Order: sequence, then structure tokens, then C-alpha cells
Amino acid sequence: MGGLVTKQRRGRLYGQKVLMVGAILVFFWLALESMTQDSPTMDEQNHLARGLAFLRTGDPRLSVEHPPLVNSLSALPVLLLPDVRLPLDHPSWEAEQGWYQFADLLLWEYNHDVTRMIFLARLPVVFLTLGLALIGFRLAGMVWGRETAVFPFLFLLFDPNILAHGRYVTTDVGGTTFLMLAVLAVWWMWQTDSPSFRQWLVVGVSLGLAFGSKLSTLAFVPILALAALWPINGRFEVRTVWRRWGLLGTAVIPALIVVWIIFGFQWGTFHFRSDQLAHLNRFAGPMPTFWAGIEQILFISSGGRPAFLLGQFSNEGFPLYFPVAFLVKTPLALLLALPVAVISLWQRKETRPIVLFLLTPPVIYLVLSMQSALNIGYRHLLPMLPFLWVLVAGMARRGQRLWWVPWLVVAGLWLADAGIHPHYLSYFNMAAGGPENGRNILVDSNIDWGQDLIRLKQWMAANGVERVKLAWFGTAVPEYYHIQYDPLPGFPRHPFYGLWTAPPFNPAQPEPGIYAISVTNLWELPLADKYVYAWFRARPPDDRVGYSILIYYVPSPAATTSK
Repeated sequence: MGGLVTKQRRGRLYGQKVLMVGAILVFFWLALESMTQDSPTMDEQNHLARGLAFLRTGDPRLSVEHPPLVNSLSALPVLLLPDVRLPLDHPSWEAEQGWYQFADLLLWEYNHDVTRMIFLARLPVVFLTLGLALIGFRLAGMVWGRETAVFPFLFLLFDPNILAHGRYVTTDVGGTTFLMLAVLAVWWMWQTDSPSFRQWLVVGVSLGLAFGSKLSTLAFVPILALAALWPINGRFEVRTVWRRWGLLGTAVIPALIVVWIIFGFQWGTFHFRSDQLAHLNRFAGPMPTFWAGIEQILFISSGGRPAFLLGQFSNEGFPLYFPVAFLVKTPLALLLALPVAVISLWQRKETRPIVLFLLTPPVIYLVLSMQSALNIGYRHLLPMLPFLWVLVAGMARRGQRLWWVPWLVVAGLWLADAGIHPHYLSYFNMAAGGPENGRNILVDSNIDWGQDLIRLKQWMAANGVERVKLAWFGTAVPEYYHIQYDPLPGFPRHPFYGLWTAPPFNPAQPEPGIYAISVTNLWELPLADKYVYAWFRARPPDDRVGYSILIYYVPSPAATTSK
């Protein structure tokens, strides 16, 4: 009998492996096929410039906002190109705030093969996305049992939001991957009453990789400290909580050493900009760029940017921005399965502490996000998703009555991906009206990040359009793709941005022509008085390119009269 059970178990594990290999092949096809159609998005040139500059010079001066680990990984394949030039001879390299111009020059003026550079730089992020799915597989296996592990693997590979950002030269998915590696290590360490030095060191190293990927991962140290209260190994003891706090707190020491290594052992004079810390600039120390980045988050960047939510505008942010973003952009499969999973798993005493451990980080992180005035995208919520997908996978554990629910979730995700491919960035769930209605709820990186410029060129060729009136939102250069256009008010490129105060058309009655307007520009975020594109907002578009560029045909008065 035991031999039969073992044989059945081996058969299930073999089936899991076959399913995972097939899923990986499909994932790579979806990711690579879609990313080759996406033009460089708003922030990609900045991240690539940070990585290339650091690898070439060893100087992390451009890495104030984002530590260099993920950026460097993205830049590594680009170094294979023999003729890549960096604008190190340009004044922007020496300027204190010259990183934006430096990145722009790197991609669009000093080099002439943007397509190949961006493709190579996106590849490491695709592999980091696969790494995130594998970490979810391992964590679910440790938390719930091996039979559940395949589910978060599939969830994390095919969640449209993770797929969207898992193909771009940014730190959002990379930071999430290294964060979850640290969470996996912490869970492993907390499973024993007497953790070994090796376990403690693994936690420290993985935390360092997370900190060296994205500064927002620092918030998870106090969040994990709160999660340490839960009796995940079956019993609650005060001394156990103190031991966990001590291990987690002291693990920050090797973590900071790892961060220092990531910053290339940088040592120099501190360069704080805030009044609170400027007095420390007479001292020198390790990785001053890292500390300047933390300072920027705490004291300098707290003012936010123009934000849009459900037709409303704010420069101070909306308290409900991220909850609304979560509800409208998270797949319905997760939104519906999550409360079922929580209620189902809470009913069993042995799974209750695990539910608390997996639910505490995303809930606290969402609450912290609601305090931020920087309301620019769902991508800032990506660290929540692995916890929630692993939690949902718990319904597939042996003996659970709702073991079939994860399979429905998988089916729902497949259907969502099939419908949105290749426009993953513009995903909105059907309860929100789908991506067609997304522009009325959120803009910026939620739907329009400058990803559809290549598709605009293809649309023009397919429709015999030689020239458009273009209101462009993005850093990609239309001329690079041989797009003939007349510029309209847009952001952030010249001449688009300079036209807001003097639009080159009549806003009350636009001149005849074909207008291509990025949906973020349609809402006129830079302006207090929204009058430039009011005529267009009052009517449905005649066509669209992806979900981020709307096409309007404005006929001549004579043509209108004849009709």
C-alpha cells in the first residue's frame, strides 16, 4: 500500500513539473512577444542609464532614487553591444540633478539602436519575474505543502499586472522578487526554535539584496517585525517573539554590508539636501548615495505629483487612490478568491497563524501606501500580490474542502491574459469596465506609460495615414520611429510640454485633421484649468491604438455640412 501511495505521489510531482515547464514556455512567449511591440516606457531610459553608468564607471551617483542592483542586472546584456556610448563628456553627468538629461542623451542621441538596447535590457527583468514565481512556489510548499506549490507559481507568472511590469527596465518586479526571497528566508528561520547562524546570514543577505533593489522594501522590516507576533509554529511565547525580533534586527547588519557591496563599496562625503540632515555633510561614510535616497523618500519627495482618480485631480494625493487602484486593476480571480480563502483557512486552528503571517504584510503595506502623496501607479502595490496569491493557494492543501477554487482562479487568469495580450500595462478588470474604461479611472503607468508609439506607426501604415496631430505622453522619440506629426500639448518632451500655455489649435473647435492623443494628456494633468482637450473628452474616440492613444477624426465644416 505504501508503495502505491509513493507511486501516486511521484506521478503527481511529475505532472506538476510538466505543467510548470509548459507554463514557463507560454510565459516566455507572452512576455517576449508583447515586449517587442512596446516602445520604451516613461522611466525605462532612466533605469538603463543608472545601470550602464554604474557598470562602466563604478560611480552610483545616478542611483539616488533607486539602488543599482536591478538596474545593473538590466544593463549587463547591453554591455555586449560593442558600440554603446555613455554621455560622460556631457555636463549632465556632473550636474547634481542631471540624471534625466543624461538618460535622454544616452538612449536617443549618443546611440542609434534603441530597439536592441531596450530588448536586451528587458530580458533580465523577464528572468526575475520567473524567479518571483519560483519563490512563490517554494514559499507555498513550505507554508501549505508541496501539493499547493504549483498554484502561486502559475498565479505569479500570469497575473497581468506582474506580466506588465515583468517586461520593463524598471525596479518594480525586481524589487518584489528580492523582497519575497527575504520573506522566504525569514519564514525558514522562524520555523526552528534555535535558528542557525546560516539561517540568520541567509536572511541578512536576502534583505540586503532587497534593499539594494528598491528602497521601498525597507518598509517591510517593521512589517515583518509585526508578523513576528503570530505563532506560526503552533504556539505563542513571548520569548519566541523577542528572539525573532532580535534575529531580524541584527540581520540588518549583514544586509547593510550587502548593500554596500552592491554600491561598489562607495565611500565619500554625505550629500544630504534637507535642512534636517544637511549638517551631516561635513562627514564622510559608506554609500552616501544610499542614505541620500532614503532622505529623499522621507523629506524631499513627500510632496507628491499631479494625480488623477475617477475624474478628480490633486497635487497632494488621494487617500483612497491605492485601494481604488487595487480594486480596479487586480484580477477578479484574486478579488473573489481572497475572502473565500481567508474565511476557509481561518476556520482551522492550525492554519490561522499562517493566514495572519501572509495577510499582515500586504494589509499594512496598503495602509502605508495610503499615506503617500505619490499616486502614480498600481505598480507600487506589486509587493502585495505574492503574499495574496500564496494565501489563495492554501485552499488547495490536502483536506481542504475548497481545493478546487485555485483551479478556477488559474482558469480566470488565463482568460484575463488571453483578452488583454499584448496590452498588459492597460489591464483593468471587468468589474471596472475593462481597459476600455480604464482611462476614466486612472492614468499614467496604470494604462498609459508611452508604450504604444510603435503601434501608432503600425496603425498609421495600416490606415494610410501619413501625418497626425500628436499629443504625446512619453519619453520615446516619435522621430526615431519615422512618425510624421504636428505636436500638440503633451508631457514631458519638448516641444510637447511647452505648448500647454499656447495650444496650436482652437480648443473650442479644433481644426480638421487626425488627432492622436495619449489618454494621460487627455486629462491635462499639468493644468489647473482643464480646457485644452475638453472638446475631445466630450465625445468618444473614432479609434484607438492599444488602450493608451485615442484617435479622433475632425472633419472640415464643409464635409460635416455635406453629410
